[in-house]
Amino acid sequence: MTISRDDIEAKARQLVGTVEETKESAKDAAVLVGVAVVGLALVAFYLGGRRARKNKGKSLVEVYKV
Repeated sequence: MTISRDDIEAKARQLVGTVEETKESAKDAAVLVGVAVVGLALVAFYLGGRRARKNKGKSLVEVYKV
């Protein structure tokens, strides 16, 4: 059995196509993770501000003398 130049080029094109598909799916996953992280940060920021307004003036400071 002989392997021709056309066979090698066809396999190379197939590999390049597979790599491109994998790259696109990885990029989509990265965007999704980025959006989730930003969303989580915004929720934490909102809840932290809400808690700060709720506890305004109720701070407790403890001073210890050694």
